[in-house]
Amino acid sequence: MSLTLYNTLTRREEPFVPLEPGRVRMYCCGVTVYDYCHVGHARSYTIWDVVRRYLMWRGYQVRYVQNFTDIDDKILNRARETGSTMQAVADRFTETYFEDMERLNVLKADEYPRATHTLNGIQRLIRELETRGFAYPANGDVYYRVRKFDGYGKLSNRKLEEMEAGRSGRVEAADADAPKKEDPFDFALWKAAKPEEPFWESPWGNGRPGWHIECSAMVRDCLGETIDIHCGGADLVFPHHENEIAQSEAATGKPLANFWLHNGMVTVSGEKMSKSLGNFTTIRDLLDGKWSVYPQVVDPMALRLFILQAHYRKPLDFTPEAIASAENGWNTLKEGLLFGKKFGEKLGWNDAETETISAYQERFQQAMDGDINTPGGLAVVFELAKALQREGNVLVHQGKADTDAATLQQQWHTLVELAEVLGLEVRSQEEPQTAVGGLTDAEIEALIDRRKAARQAKNFAESDRLRDELKTSGITLIDKPGGITEWHR
Repeated sequence: MSLTLYNTLTRREEPFVPLEPGRVRMYCCGVTVYDYCHVGHARSYTIWDVVRRYLMWRGYQVRYVQNFTDIDDKILNRARETGSTMQAVADRFTETYFEDMERLNVLKADEYPRATHTLNGIQRLIRELETRGFAYPANGDVYYRVRKFDGYGKLSNRKLEEMEAGRSGRVEAADADAPKKEDPFDFALWKAAKPEEPFWESPWGNGRPGWHIECSAMVRDCLGETIDIHCGGADLVFPHHENEIAQSEAATGKPLANFWLHNGMVTVSGEKMSKSLGNFTTIRDLLDGKWSVYPQVVDPMALRLFILQAHYRKPLDFTPEAIASAENGWNTLKEGLLFGKKFGEKLGWNDAETETISAYQERFQQAMDGDINTPGGLAVVFELAKALQREGNVLVHQGKADTDAATLQQQWHTLVELAEVLGLEVRSQEEPQTAVGGLTDAEIEALIDRRKAARQAKNFAESDRLRDELKTSGITLIDKPGGITEWHR
């Protein structure tokens, strides 16, 4: 079996062959740090985390780089609104990004370059473009000559004559810089300093870099002139990634990336979720139960599962019903993942290394090899989880399982391994040392004793109340002959 990936550049699935055998260089366009991350960001960074994890599971050494855009008009506007500075705003929301991604179990990148830390590389790249005739200065600004690059439009499949100027989403429709440009399609590589704005010295005067040149420089500084995979949201195909290609390839004469991967957008009632449209929900508001249309605390793994239930290139509609369904799905998967913690000792499992079941691994790999088909991979994971869930119920009610202990141990280890590839893991606080509601084993036993006393006193209302209290905390009681009550989470 060979891994195939859909390449936006060629508009088809292609066998993935890295530039260097066994090694992958991967760059992901990161956030502009001026606000909290929303669910659209959660999808993007969860998906690329899974691609990275899967490549690692397939045996590749992956060097994964993700940038922070910390120079931008939106950051400056937020600084003005809050009476702060660009750096303070960027630092604050960089930290909140890490907090949100930690909750979603997104692995940290190998390197997080920032635009403000890459000024030398940015200016060096601009000078190279100027020397080659692809860039020109104009009153303190520097612009890129779009028409000089023959391949412009190859990623987005657009032709210059069919495009309109100023469609970047980063500039106003009325282009204030138009008088400085040789051509309306040209875009800024360097912007002259404006009054009361941060600036850096350069050969063209004080100023700051344009958005697109930042990523071109960071890719080259961190990973080299050509990389294996460049990824980001579908909204970055044009103009951002198109302009990255134009800049980098004009300077080096080499492909910037062999594979361009883009995830589909999260939609709300068919509209793209974005801050500019005002229909976004932040990751932390959703997880903390502060989303007005779904005011319940959402497990971070349920959000991750919601994201992976759709293929990464397809739109993903964000609704309360979809989140509730993902919560139910995660509860099933979590029960399977906790099977070993709950029943391993009872089944006599030992700590010796346990083989996984190759048949499940092969089916999982077959699904994921088809352009990271996470719904297909999840089908295998849920098959294992549901089988273990059934065996757990049998163990609780009958005292022994239908399947032999060695097979169950193999199934559980296989489930844990494959779920980890998808980043779906039970956090330590959810493991059964304490109950879901925070009850310790001793507290549970005490409540059961109180219930037993209430039943002996024929106070059945109190007995039922205690049973319901335990049930609310995720504890199931099983009354057996002889006044014995067993419980499980």
